[in-house]
Amino acid sequence: MSFASYAQPKHKENTSIGVDTIYLADPTIFLDKGIYYLYGTSSNKGFEVYQSTDLHKWTGPIGKNRGFALSKGESYGDKGFWAPQVFKKNGRFYMAYTANEHIAFAESDSPLGPFKQQIIKCLPSAGLQIDPFVFEDTNGKMYLYHVRLDHGNRIFVAELKLDFSDIVKETLKECITATEAWENTEKTTWPVTEGPTVLKKGNVYYLFYAANDFRNPDYAVGYATSNSPLGPWTKFQGNPIISKYNLGFNGTGHGDFVVDGKGNLQYVLHTHHSNTQVSPRATAIIAAKFVKQSDGSFALKVDPTSFRFLNQ
Repeated sequence: MSFASYAQPKHKENTSIGVDTIYLADPTIFLDKGIYYLYGTSSNKGFEVYQSTDLHKWTGPIGKNRGFALSKGESYGDKGFWAPQVFKKNGRFYMAYTANEHIAFAESDSPLGPFKQQIIKCLPSAGLQIDPFVFEDTNGKMYLYHVRLDHGNRIFVAELKLDFSDIVKETLKECITATEAWENTEKTTWPVTEGPTVLKKGNVYYLFYAANDFRNPDYAVGYATSNSPLGPWTKFQGNPIISKYNLGFNGTGHGDFVVDGKGNLQYVLHTHHSNTQVSPRATAIIAAKFVKQSDGSFALKVDPTSFRFLNQ
């Protein structure tokens, strides 16, 4: 497989939106016991979930509450259910998500849900927050990467309390804001960086993010690196690594990584519905891997020829 940042995609099956395409924005895939679970933004009723054994054929919605893994009324929020992330800790399944432009955590005994809260609440916050991503470091510390809506969509990080009740406030730091031309192609006064996800390779942390408003055809993905989960971060000079220019679709971004059953890295993301219509946003996947550079560092590369939409 050849990986290059700006190779032209080869058109093949599932490289165009069809009747079987899944429509989940801000998607994430969670792998547990050989089953892949797909979640994303799609409804003001909560979060639906699909499942697959091979990342190709998906069944769903298959959540335990009429297709939903998390349903309005059983946890925080009554609108704006966005950008879920599911992870496992101490034998329990947790979902970090956005509702009412705040961040909340719900838990379940199954990836299919129902994800609930014993006490309906969001994380304490003085302002609006969206797009949570929980990263557990090799030393067991947990960090909450998220977006704060303050003079733009800006990505922050803080150490997360182990009971998920709050962040450790004194550790809160800003990570990324839109400062480069590709990150704000419309030159708006409210620049957007969002959809954080983090990988660690050796002793280096890689923070992936989407930039531009999601309605902008130039919505795209880049990354920054640091020697600490709290930063400071250095943006990759080859950004963006995923965009309309190497995939051929508008609005590519806001996804998450999953290591598949063969140990390969995959990035699930959404695109615009078409060149003239943003929603419903379609769910797609692309292969990725770390490639060693001449200076000994690693760059993350994607393979545009592997890009395909997810279908039922």
